[in-house]
Amino acid sequence: MITHIRVASQQLEQPRFESPKELVSWMGAIQAQEYEMAKWAIGIRLRSSSLEKVNEALYKGDILRTHVMRPTWHFVAAEDIRWMLMLSSERIKAAVMSYAKGHFGKIEKTLFTRCLDQIGKILEGYKSLTKQEVTAELQKSGILPTIDHVNLFLTWGEVEGIVCSGIDKGKKTTYALLDERVPPTRELCREEALARLASRYFQSHSPAQLQDFVWWSGLTATECRLAINLIKTELMTETFDSREYFIHQSWKGKNESEPVLRLLPAFDEYLISYKNRTDVLPLEHHPKAFNRFGTFYPVILYNGKIIGNWGRSVKKNSIQIEMDFFEKKPRIPVKLIQQAEAQIDAFYRGLLYRPALQCREK
Repeated sequence: MITHIRVASQQLEQPRFESPKELVSWMGAIQAQEYEMAKWAIGIRLRSSSLEKVNEALYKGDILRTHVMRPTWHFVAAEDIRWMLMLSSERIKAAVMSYAKGHFGKIEKTLFTRCLDQIGKILEGYKSLTKQEVTAELQKSGILPTIDHVNLFLTWGEVEGIVCSGIDKGKKTTYALLDERVPPTRELCREEALARLASRYFQSHSPAQLQDFVWWSGLTATECRLAINLIKTELMTETFDSREYFIHQSWKGKNESEPVLRLLPAFDEYLISYKNRTDVLPLEHHPKAFNRFGTFYPVILYNGKIIGNWGRSVKKNSIQIEMDFFEKKPRIPVKLIQQAEAQIDAFYRGLLYRPALQCREK
């Protein structure tokens, strides 16, 4: 029951959304540590998808890539970025200062303020500049930071709601001013924001435990309990293997479905957004899916379970997929493998692929 509801809630079976913005908003946030792979994390969850479609949403600013929550890179919908930062900013700033102290010694907050004031002037006028371009402009102004220092300043600027992702330059990401990129939105009080975050998480990640929500959100257990209590009418509780799970009411009565095979990207929400991953991946296989340094690998999802790794290469203008299973290769219907390969091939070649429609036709 856990796996078939989770596959559906994560939009990996019969996805309901057409646009990246709708999908990211539904999910609450999608980890975007590895930029290109994270685009595939969006694409694999849409009714029709292509890399061009995701890039267009990023270009228009419908979705943004920023440091939020744990903290790490995430895609968030533009209209959600401010209230999500409000919830997590203080914890992220504490993490940034701790990192800075450990790597550079104590850095006065006045230096952060001075650099962000200058960065604001550099980006003013709807500019999108790469990290290297920002560094060069800071140096011209008399501030002489290293790239590592600029990383800290820009992350601080993201958390303060000053900068966000801009328009890419080729394959390079950029920064822009948040207020120029995203129109003003209605401010939420903290309890309203907590309730909204909990609702987004459980509608898109059910079934999940309290500890999973704590891990994903980066909030304290006390805050997460409050958030869950604020939306208690939306949630049901079920016990599996003596553990209590919350299931969003939208998945009540979800029945078993047809077998699903998906080639999930590195750092995918299906695996990374839960503290306890043994429901979908036996403990002995954890090192094959992620290492102790927090690096997650591309994995194969079949019938709700993680069963192997995959990789791709481009040969003679076609994408070649290689699969490596953790145990003896399971008896997977050939058509499911073909559909999974066709889906990723279409995404990167700019074709529109509709997995739900294709399954019905066959």
